[in-house]
Amino acid sequence: MTAERVNPPELSPPTGFSHAVVATGSRLLFLAGQTALDADGEVVGDTLPEQFERALGNLLTALRAAGGAPADLARVTVYATDIAAYRAHAPRLGRIWRESAGRDYPAMAVVQVVRLWDERALVELDGFAVLP
Repeated sequence: MTAERVNPPELSPPTGFSHAVVATGSRLLFLAGQTALDADGEVVGDTLPEQFERALGNLLTALRAAGGAPADLARVTVYATDIAAYRAHAPRLGRIWRESAGRDYPAMAVVQVVRLWDERALVELDGFAVLP
């Protein structure tokens, strides 16, 4: 995949995301929502950063299993049950992202939701990638 990150100077500078991503490749990969589930289907981690790290890891595992890499992500949506907590932990969540997925940021959005499928889940990530 080739990806051009587009961040127009007319918009506020992005921090931890890209305003737009122009992706060219041959296959689209749609990634289902991932929470902090372990292999036994149990939510692990009591804090938002712990759950974010696991959910991101699960998303990246699915991405890699389909032949992709973090740089192939074109769009990720983060669903959080507490947006204030997400903002409070943003610096740590950003470090987790960079350590796991690098600095080729996809277009992103963070949305607060009332709850997720599993009541213990604090965060869920889904997205799509464009594979070579």
